[in-house]
Amino acid sequence: MKKAITIILLIFLMQILSGCWSKRELNELALVVALGIDLIDDEYAISVQVVDPSEISSKQPSSGRAPVVTYHATGKTVFEAIRKILTLSPRKLYFAHLQMVVIGEELAQSGISDIIDFLARDQEIRNDFTFIVTQEATAKDVLNVLTPIEKIPASRMLNSLRISQDAWGSTLAVDIEALLTKFSGKDQYTVLSAIEVQGDPKLGIDQTNVERIETPVKLKFTGLAIFKQDKLLGYLTEYESKSFNYLNDKIKSTIEIISCPSDGQLTTEITQSKTTVKGHIEDGKPKIKVHIDVVQNVAEVKCDIDLTEIDTIDFINKKTEESIENDLHHVLNTLQKKYQADVLDFGEAIHRADAKRWDNIKNDWQTIYPDLEVDVKVNVNTQGLGTMQNAKLKE
Repeated sequence: MKKAITIILLIFLMQILSGCWSKRELNELALVVALGIDLIDDEYAISVQVVDPSEISSKQPSSGRAPVVTYHATGKTVFEAIRKILTLSPRKLYFAHLQMVVIGEELAQSGISDIIDFLARDQEIRNDFTFIVTQEATAKDVLNVLTPIEKIPASRMLNSLRISQDAWGSTLAVDIEALLTKFSGKDQYTVLSAIEVQGDPKLGIDQTNVERIETPVKLKFTGLAIFKQDKLLGYLTEYESKSFNYLNDKIKSTIEIISCPSDGQLTTEITQSKTTVKGHIEDGKPKIKVHIDVVQNVAEVKCDIDLTEIDTIDFINKKTEESIENDLHHVLNTLQKKYQADVLDFGEAIHRADAKRWDNIKNDWQTIYPDLEVDVKVNVNTQGLGTMQNAKLKE
């Protein structure tokens, strides 16, 4: 009996005496949700977006203050600049809830390997935050823009990025683990989503930016940015980025528009897309075959066309195939001729298919790639015609 009582007392004492040694009270921390990094005069310019908990709580009426605060500091290293922010912030910066890292365009052009190294080493930062790069803007400009609907701009950017990726197909959410895999492997190239500030950045910081029906200053994802090793090489347009994601097997859903036999247009919704890339060497020349299977529904009809006819469905399939293939050839030309960047890892596809003969050409791949023959074949299957089977409402 005494032994049992002793054990119970020991357990009780362990509960009241032990605790989390690293426990931190919320009112002692500044929760950082976004980190912006620019390069200005050979120094790192750091911007942190910090949540004001009292302004995002639904239980308390708004005081009129902004839901987030941004702090800025510069330093010779990223770590130094972050520590210097403590001279401005009333609380210790806490990065465990970091959602977004915004890389300024100038910094991206000079190289981001040091940034990746720092963020990968910090034990407080989780590895599920997303990287994006600015286009014709600074990271500071982007983080200073207040956004409607979503009180926290970092959350707004992340949600917009993911929704765009899932329903439009022009963006990609890339986290630090994906970047580390790219940089530590044989791959020379990677892509990040690019964002721009539409409107005057100086107005975006004002609370009035979210008090109007039409927001004067907006944040918009423009497409994808191409990196060679750790340096920004250039940008793809919004539609080029969508075509890139077809080739990269990242399309979940998007839309296509084709011309009708007569005047007008027809819009389809892509509901499934599966891409297969195969490489081979024929007569000493490397070649790539890309096959994409697409399933779509008819979404909008702006012409006089009979959807109940089999010939009409065949026409829609054929025209959609031609439209997608034309767009794919366009982005391939951009990648091969303009950027000469094997972002889609065609070289690796040839290596997998014929490792022995790949060894004979791998040292010349950079000169071979711009003229590489890429055969693209798209197969479209139209399944859904909508609840209205006729072409359009008749007058």
